[in-house]
Amino acid sequence: MADIEVERKEALSRHEAADRLAALAKALAGDGHVELKVGADTFKMHVPDQVRCDLEVEVEGDEVEFEIELKWSTAAPKPKPKPAKSATKTTTAKTSARTTRARTTKRAGRVRS
Repeated sequence: MADIEVERKEALSRHEAADRLAALAKALAGDGHVELKVGADTFKMHVPDQVRCDLEVEVEGDEVEFEIELKWSTAAPKPKPKPAKSATKTTTAKTSARTTRARTTKRAGRVRS
């Protein structure tokens, strides 16, 4: 069961639906503090930088259902682990540099002879 759930169903004109979606889009594009007015109610929430978006279109007979669902976590984001430096890559690079110098020295010695 959800901690909080608000569900509101209402009939809107296509223009009103567009206005509602545009207001939501504008709020999401801002600083993450979303305040959305729905009828007499105002919903305020913080939306993090990353959200999951589920899109569903269902046609059943002469009725079309189009759902856009945004989901996000309210938990603090986990820090990303730093990639471990590989000792093998460093050793390989040093060995490769030594080999290149040795080859160059040998070639230079042959040319000078």
